[in-house]
Amino acid sequence: MYASIIMMAASGAALGTILAPAGSASADSAVETIGLLEAEGYYVNIDRVGSAPLDQCIVTSVRNPQTQTKLIRVERLGHNGKREFDLVPVVVRKTITVSLNCSK
Repeated sequence: MYASIIMMAASGAALGTILAPAGSASADSAVETIGLLEAEGYYVNIDRVGSAPLDQCIVTSVRNPQTQTKLIRVERLGHNGKREFDLVPVVVRKTITVSLNCSK
């Protein structure tokens, strides 16, 4: 029962992460934007035009956030005293794409 409560609390935190807004493209640099998104738990895919170093690139867009979830079966005690199970979505991977202009 105690493990079920912990799992439900963790699942609630994961759902809060799904609903939280993603980072914006208005950060000071491409490095900062990518770092902020990674800090939020995203795996960042980068589309890039040009060959300038990353610290000289300009973020042109942040798009296509994807969240992959897995349903976890959680046991609980029902109203009639019998064991019941719920399926709780848990985030297993988050991806987002950042487009950069690195032409100078």
